[in-house]
Amino acid sequence: MAKQPHLLVEEGDVHEIAIIPGDPGRVDRIADLCDDSELVAQNREYKVVNASYEGTDLTICSTGIGCPSAAIAVEELSRVGVETFLRCGTCGALQPDMEVGDMVVATGAAKEEGTSKRYESANYPAVPDYDALTELVGAAEDNEEEIHVGPIVSDDAFYNESDAYVDDWNDANLLAIEMEAATVFALARRKELRAGAICTVDGNLVAGSQKGADSDDELPEKAKDNVERAILITLNAVTEL
Repeated sequence: MAKQPHLLVEEGDVHEIAIIPGDPGRVDRIADLCDDSELVAQNREYKVVNASYEGTDLTICSTGIGCPSAAIAVEELSRVGVETFLRCGTCGALQPDMEVGDMVVATGAAKEEGTSKRYESANYPAVPDYDALTELVGAAEDNEEEIHVGPIVSDDAFYNESDAYVDDWNDANLLAIEMEAATVFALARRKELRAGAICTVDGNLVAGSQKGADSDDELPEKAKDNVERAILITLNAVTEL
């Protein structure tokens, strides 16, 4: 099989389990917590690193922002051998009791995005694999971490999340909003693969705060700290999958 055109990887380059953050910089943060790591390829928003953690081999690959680029990552990684995808990202809270730095494990994702709808009806559920979901929750509990577990929403338009949208999502008791999980879940299900997602809260849309609003950096300090804790939860889940 020829090299994949965007990730520049081929069969034999990657492992069966992949952690897929959005940010290429987070690939390095995950790799730094592993026992060893090696750069495999880097192109555009995609950075691919192989690593091992407590005896388990894994691949780490950034997906960039949004479902279109995440779909390319899932498509190309699945063609060269990845069978399990764990998204480790950030999200905006949609419930008033959720704080910056909290963590959310998704039980499903509403399709407020266009990519998954090119593959299937919006009526089809975008849900994680049961084993991936339970291992993420179990790893958090083993670390004595408090997490929110429930449905989220994946949206395409970061700067067009109006008060009406936020109110509707809040009324539906969706926990948080991010930009990739719905397509990752839908593609994995269609391909008979496994997928799960854990995200750190970087703002609260109900409270009127958005990522970067109170910080010169993209993420506030509390979110930065809990991103590392979410990474450790994800790595511990990998060892059980």
